[in-house]
Amino acid sequence: MPANKNKKDSKNQESVGRVRFPKKEENEQFAIVTQLMGANQVRALCQDGQERMCRIPGKLRKRVWVRANDLVIVKVWDFQPTKADIAWRFLGNQVEWLKRKGALEGLPI
Repeated sequence: MPANKNKKDSKNQESVGRVRFPKKEENEQFAIVTQLMGANQVRALCQDGQERMCRIPGKLRKRVWVRANDLVIVKVWDFQPTKADIAWRFLGNQVEWLKRKGALEGLPI
């Protein structure tokens, strides 16, 4: 009997775990990255229908790689609502779970 039998079985099961939702009281919402602008800037289509310039803060810059068509949570600036900061990036299985639950309405996914 192979020693790594249980490891194979655990790889086939994709668990979602805890999924972070946007905090409405902090002006957060779902968005899809449409274009990488260079440096730490991206353009994202937000859930309210607006396209915003988003900044990847230093906390996420080298730890989380953001690509086009990624689902993210953005925090809209209160003093300049055409810009936002990226707060979170979702993985593939988390995106599928959010789609099934109906949380991504208003986004072209």
